[in-house]
Amino acid sequence: MSPGRSCADPVALSGPAPGGCEWIGASRYEGAWLPVLVEAVVDVRNEPEGVEAAAVRAEQEGYAGVGVPETQHDVFVALALAARATESITLNSAIAVAFARTPMTLAMAANDITLVSKGRFELGIGSQVKAHIERRFAMPWSSPAARMEEFVSAMRVIWDAFASGERLSFSGEFYSHSLLTEIFSPGPNPYGNPPVLLAAVGPRMVEVAGRVTDGIMCHPLTSRAYLSDAILPTLREARGGGLDGFTVSMPAFVVLGADEDARAKAVAGTRRQIAFYASTPAYKPVLDAHGWGDLHVTLNKLSRRQAWDEMAGLITDEIVDTFAVGGTPDEAAAGLHERFAGLATRVSLNTPYDADPELVLATATALRAKG
Repeated sequence: MSPGRSCADPVALSGPAPGGCEWIGASRYEGAWLPVLVEAVVDVRNEPEGVEAAAVRAEQEGYAGVGVPETQHDVFVALALAARATESITLNSAIAVAFARTPMTLAMAANDITLVSKGRFELGIGSQVKAHIERRFAMPWSSPAARMEEFVSAMRVIWDAFASGERLSFSGEFYSHSLLTEIFSPGPNPYGNPPVLLAAVGPRMVEVAGRVTDGIMCHPLTSRAYLSDAILPTLREARGGGLDGFTVSMPAFVVLGADEDARAKAVAGTRRQIAFYASTPAYKPVLDAHGWGDLHVTLNKLSRRQAWDEMAGLITDEIVDTFAVGGTPDEAAAGLHERFAGLATRVSLNTPYDADPELVLATATALRAKG
């Protein structure tokens, strides 16, 4: 909750986000003060050329990185354009759908973006949900956590084969790779392999992130309490105790608007997005942690009727304040710092409404000043 204000109070809030990120603030993390990377993800509605333009703009504005989602277009096409058009900004897929691909196809795509970007790429991946994997992508779905752990392990073996030229040999329950002739291998990548970040909410997938990846991409429907009391302890246990060198990326809802009308729209958009996420079974553990498990059941039933307005009406001010911060840019920055300093190594500004880029930039600047 932002200091002294309720995110659900439309008189209290303010505006949007560009497509970048910057080292902002500082966080006590695993015994040391570290800079916190504050990111803003590219608009999910952007076409590849729009992503390219957003990355260029973010770099010109001094941001350090940009996250590119995969919704209406292939994320790697957009990333390739952004990589060619920029020089210093870090690029990450936020996220690429792993189970829509195989370990080989994803390893190849990630290797290529790493080459094109000259080592500025981070591979963010996620499982998506069963319905999309089976009915949209026509790919197999089973034991998602175990499958993901094997997927990442197979991908790393493939990268090793690219680099060493040795025979490819991986055999698992879900994936097997045993053929890589010279003509089909890209060979060693001079920039090495990209860091792998995994989107995770439930304990089993969080464990996988801790065991086999370089970082976790939390979901916007993640409260401070769920991050500190559920996700981080699970990560530490999976990693054998510490999180040094491990990325914890937190995409926080930020409610911003230049005037009362804009603030009301920002609250409504955020409320609607929270309702949509809260209706999804994969995110029920977060609601359960706050005693809102019954709300998920209701929202899930309503979502099958596409009763989006009715769903949004069930999201109380308390729920909005649990998952979002708001106010003026200074107040929003203070709320983000208070909520996530010492817990996340990165915070992105999630604005599920038409937001004013200048206000988001002002929020990022205010947060940077807290360092």
